Amino acid sequence: MIRSLRAFFMSRLLREKLLLLAFVGLGMLWWLSAFATRAARFSRDQQATSLALAIQQQWLNNRGAIEATAQKAASQLDPAQTRNSTRLFTEVSNLANAAGFRNAVINPQPAATIGQFSIHTLNFTVNNVDWEALRKFYQALQTKAPYIGIDQFTLSNPGNGTHTLGMRISSVEVSR
Repeated sequence: MIRSLRAFFMSRLLREKLLLLAFVGLGMLWWLSAFATRAARFSRDQQATSLALAIQQQWLNNRGAIEATAQKAASQLDPAQTRNSTRLFTEVSNLANAAGFRNAVINPQPAATIGQFSIHTLNFTVNNVDWEALRKFYQALQTKAPYIGIDQFTLSNPGNGTHTLGMRISSVEVSR
């Protein structure tokens, strides 16, 4: 096979030989470019996987300390102070009314139960409120920690002196 290809190549004119070499060279460059792209993607994927595995190993190595901290934190919670979905909704609604919000929208979300804990979440949105009312509501909500917490906080100022507030508020309930 190689002899017949060599004989074919040698029987060509010089310009045909150069043209054939140019085509083979272009094909090799194209193949090398594709190979380099695949090799770079493989290298990035390998580094990302190695980093993810190292992070997971850190969590596994610290498992005892994490569980001890969680047990300590759970033992400091008073089950009578924890809020279920209804109590969370009522508490946030009362705080909003006390702050002077008249157009607050509160949307409860499904609860997530993890072992002896249930995490209740609601989305809270209020439009066209002044800064003092927002500050009053935020400070009142902070006094309810660690039983009520803010997961997500979005504040925008449309420019007319009022603000729009969006929050995801959650509470933890300890099963008795």
